[in-house]
Amino acid sequence: MPPDVVAVTGEALARRTLELDELAAAAGARPGGPGNHGGPGGSGGPPTVAAYVSIGGEPSTRALLDRLRAAGVRVLLPVLLPDNDLDWALYEGAERLVRAGRGLLEPDGDRLGPEAVTRADVVLLPGLAVDHGGLRLGRGGGSYDRVLARLERAGARASLVVLLYDAEVLAEVPAEPHDRHVHAAVTPSAVHRFTAPGGRTEG
Repeated sequence: MPPDVVAVTGEALARRTLELDELAAAAGARPGGPGNHGGPGGSGGPPTVAAYVSIGGEPSTRALLDRLRAAGVRVLLPVLLPDNDLDWALYEGAERLVRAGRGLLEPDGDRLGPEAVTRADVVLLPGLAVDHGGLRLGRGGGSYDRVLARLERAGARASLVVLLYDAEVLAEVPAEPHDRHVHAAVTPSAVHRFTAPGGRTEG
């Protein structure tokens, strides 16, 4: 997809994503402010969103990352490990991103460990597609399958949201035993909520 189209759809995607109840609350919750829900369990810290830096023709997340950070949200970004698992580090601005393997951009700050994602309020996921029941089709590398399994083992209550183009919301997708359902999908033109396998609502 042409870079200018990716950028424009990224702006629309950021607006739609911030319309999610979970992220609207987070984006309005500056540390110490009246909207701050204090992160998981009301710990008193800023809300946490695990996100990612888009690459190639993926819907751009750049505008979204900066808007979340400007709102005081604690944004975690993945760092790819040699075994394809993901470590995490804080997003501290585009100038603190460095090039890594496979064309990725990663934060250059301290590594927080693979378990850091279990403390996120919202986890934003890349993907190839999602079906009308909320089943996400991943990219095949297995990194986010591990993340989702880790969240499940930890009993984490994070909202799982996949970011896609409009044409990537499908009637059905191929399913593997390790695949997981998400709570919502956001495209440049709509928010798709999945209340249960096989059902959805649009916002």
